[in-house]
Amino acid sequence: MAQHGLDSSAKYKPLSDPPPQYETTEVSSPQHSRRTSRIGRSFEILNENSPLISPQRLHDDESLFRRDSVPLDALNWTDGGAEQSKSVWYLFVLALSIGGLQIAWSVELSNGSPYLLSLGMSKSLLALVWIAGPLSGTLVQPYVGMKSDSCRLPWGKRKPFMVAGATATIASLIALAWTREIVRGVLGIFGADPKSEGVKVTAICFAIFFVYILDFAINTIQAAIRAFIVDNAPTHQQEDANAMAGRITGFGNILGYLSGYVNLPEIMPFFGDTQFKVLCVIASLALASTVLISSLYIRERDPRLEGPPKTEKRGILAFLQQVFSSMKRLPPQVRKVCEVQFFNWIGWFPFLFYITTYIGQLDVNPYFEANPDLSEDQIDKAWENATRIGTFALLIFAITSFSSNMLLPLIIVPTYRPPQPTPSLAHHEHIRPSSPRTPRTPITPGGMSTSMSSFFPPVPSDESHSRLSRLLSACQIPWLTLRRAWLLSHLLFSACMFSTFFITTATAATVLVGVIGLAWALTVWAPFALISAEISKRDAARRARNAGRGNSEELDNLADEESEDQAGVILGLHNVSIAAPQIIATLVSSAIFKLAQRERGVAGDDSVGWVLRFGGLAALIAAYMTSRVGEEASRKDASSEGEV
Repeated sequence: MAQHGLDSSAKYKPLSDPPPQYETTEVSSPQHSRRTSRIGRSFEILNENSPLISPQRLHDDESLFRRDSVPLDALNWTDGGAEQSKSVWYLFVLALSIGGLQIAWSVELSNGSPYLLSLGMSKSLLALVWIAGPLSGTLVQPYVGMKSDSCRLPWGKRKPFMVAGATATIASLIALAWTREIVRGVLGIFGADPKSEGVKVTAICFAIFFVYILDFAINTIQAAIRAFIVDNAPTHQQEDANAMAGRITGFGNILGYLSGYVNLPEIMPFFGDTQFKVLCVIASLALASTVLISSLYIRERDPRLEGPPKTEKRGILAFLQQVFSSMKRLPPQVRKVCEVQFFNWIGWFPFLFYITTYIGQLDVNPYFEANPDLSEDQIDKAWENATRIGTFALLIFAITSFSSNMLLPLIIVPTYRPPQPTPSLAHHEHIRPSSPRTPRTPITPGGMSTSMSSFFPPVPSDESHSRLSRLLSACQIPWLTLRRAWLLSHLLFSACMFSTFFITTATAATVLVGVIGLAWALTVWAPFALISAEISKRDAARRARNAGRGNSEELDNLADEESEDQAGVILGLHNVSIAAPQIIATLVSSAIFKLAQRERGVAGDDSVGWVLRFGGLAALIAAYMTSRVGEEASRKDASSEGEV
């Protein structure tokens, strides 16, 4: 009996070993007929007059790449073959684990310093401890990216690193929260006095060790999750997937800042007797549950289908050599985004770490000016209240960012539109094939975000469907592409930083921080979306070339296996462009503090203001670098002209 309407001559020979063989479904099967009807209905909805899609998840993601599914000519790029579009629910679950990670990260950022100081750690030592974040981001993420790209476990490339990173993060959080109890309990076995200096020093060393473990673990899972999103979202939905990740991150920030206003030990005493202990338990549960849901629901492609990984030399020198080699062969678009990120994060780092101090200083200035001879206790009490006001400003910042992440995808013209099937696939309607590259569409005001349209189920009436399409498309600003929005966000951030020359009250500074939330929403969305789309396009081309589908010349131009790295390495190098400038920003900020800082308890200290203005200058450079990042449509036009 013929299977899938194919001639036996059109099939490839089956794979020789480990990868599993996928079963084929006979046309006469009633179950197949029902599935054919549903998917056929989706193809009717996907017509040229409608950007709406009806995502249908097949029982096997790998079926998109089966060698005996459709004829070779049906998968020609110019024939309209396209990657399967995903529903908004799929994208939500795909990015869900980054929400649990953000909660864990916010616990460390918001409560880590006070907790470590409570153990008796000095501020100078604390500064050395927090260098662990940029250091681990610079080293760990490229390494994890390389290893995950080479992973050939049957349950996926990224999931093993997500699970391992989550396990280490949870263990580190729990160990940090109960540092005193663990150290005193162990040393108490040997008769040590819990209040002795030796126990105190041991507790500090124990905490420092697990802070570094925590930062390395967080960067491990972050590298894996970002690559996980790229691998499992179609090229034309990379912007949607990363926008979803930004929304989930923003919601996690809101939860983190709200927790500062709640007495958690009173509400959940079974989780611990201190605020930090309860927060660590909550963060651990959130991280474990979100990673578990994403891992169980999202099915990665079997990496064994890609063949054996490249042989790699071992050792630190070999790793560094490979990192520099990967930097040299970054795709041009990715390299430009990384250049932007370098200056972008020189600007953002001072804001994220010192904005609460800036707002607090504005709040205490009148009090310090009216009372020049305050005791240390009075100064501490004044700063405690001022810090609470600064935290409230960050809550407004998080709410603005989250709202922007919800609204911006509706008004920004998507770089890729959902591709349309062609009549050549009509007689193969039982399967939605995948092409090695999503056809690029010039930026026009008719396109709609796939994720946005996924909120609305397909309607049987073509007239109603057309009205809904026009309504949603009307929300978009025709000239506002993602790259242009990102450029404007740099200019907005820079203007806000230089406006600190005129800010004199904590209330005005709080409003300013709320406005900056709009720029932050694009910072956590735009660069990842631009890079992810480029990676996804090249990765699809590489898989298609390995399978022998499509135009070989086009595939070779887009994916050279010997010279192109995969998602893990590229995203790891992108994180280097984020982490490395934080070290530079720290050194410059320290120099500014040394020159401009006044004594504690003295009014008029504007040293933090000068640090923020330095960040505004870096943002202007980032805006210029963003203008050099190419638009997808213009890149296509330039490529076409070159061919002519």
